[in-house]
Amino acid sequence: MLEAMPGAMVVDALVEEACRQTGLSDFGGESYREGLDVLVRDFNAGTARGQNTEQGVARCRGDILHWLTNRLRVEDYLKQQPEQLARKIERPIFVMGIPRTGTTLMSNLLAADPARRSPLTWEIDEPVPPVAAKSRLTTDPRALARLEQEKAMLAAHPDAGKYYRGSAIYPNECVFFMCHDFKTLMIESKGKLPEYKDFIFSCDMTSAYEYHKKFLQLLQENAGGVWNVKKPSHALWLDTIFQVYPDARVIWTHRDPFTATGSLCSIISLNHMGHMGRIDTEWLAEDYPWQAAEHANRIMDFRDRHGEDKIIDVQYADLMTRPIETMKTLYKQLGDEWTPEAEAGIQGWLDDNPQGKFGRHEYKLAQYGLTMDQLQPMFERYLSRYDVAREG
Repeated sequence: MLEAMPGAMVVDALVEEACRQTGLSDFGGESYREGLDVLVRDFNAGTARGQNTEQGVARCRGDILHWLTNRLRVEDYLKQQPEQLARKIERPIFVMGIPRTGTTLMSNLLAADPARRSPLTWEIDEPVPPVAAKSRLTTDPRALARLEQEKAMLAAHPDAGKYYRGSAIYPNECVFFMCHDFKTLMIESKGKLPEYKDFIFSCDMTSAYEYHKKFLQLLQENAGGVWNVKKPSHALWLDTIFQVYPDARVIWTHRDPFTATGSLCSIISLNHMGHMGRIDTEWLAEDYPWQAAEHANRIMDFRDRHGEDKIIDVQYADLMTRPIETMKTLYKQLGDEWTPEAEAGIQGWLDDNPQGKFGRHEYKLAQYGLTMDQLQPMFERYLSRYDVAREG
């Protein structure tokens, strides 16, 4: 099937191409089509307005095909190994909060405990076949190949590490496999996508979290453990998380929301450059402070309905100034044993990853036409409820 106009994408053509590339056709249901239809329609509308560059269209199309082909491969593998879907995922930990509040740091510290299990960047990108053994997670040929690519990327762009503390063998966000169901907030950052924004903040996320569980069941075939997963926007769908994972444990990281909002706008601006070739500061200022506040509001709404004890609070300031003591306290709240192996792993990660290792990520609200006074009403409920250290 030919695409409708230069630069436009057609959902059926993308699906057909994914099937052609893999030789597979079973997506395990049609739940992925809802979000995919919205994304393609909204992205095409932006392209028709001259919003997206040719490179941006190619990038979006490549991502869609990657997610579709991975979904096909995951479904095919699990059809051959159906017993994996009977294996439980017990007491998983979900790390969430307002974006840019230390969720990545928390996830990396938890992952440094050898008793835990986190989905790593390389295996999220290439999940089939799953790793042969837990001891091979950092030495699988796919991991080593990605580490070489990462080394070359940092050599070419040494500033890249300032923005996100990631690696092929570090844990990565659930967004990168929930994309297989095309229901994840990360997709909305591919430029100015108001229709997808409205969709993702209002849709039923059940199928996305059911796929989330299926993906973890695949990864744990030969490398199990207590799962630690992370993405800030878990904050938006807590009722669905507890529906799919009744014994989930949830950690909320807290940081100055004004600092976090400036950092969020800065990170999203990189995606704007990648897809639009320019930064739409007006859209950033309109969209992302609201999103940041909505993360906090939905968590507080959940607590108002279900009580405080389903969520554990951790202050970013405590993680930065006394990380070991903070993690010890967290383990007690989780009901987990603090072991010498956990402490050695966490201390080792901290020693290897001092703040500013790749440079300092600098940003200011004023870059996006924002002020603290302007944002104060949006975060008044949050700041009146939680004693968060101020950074500015």
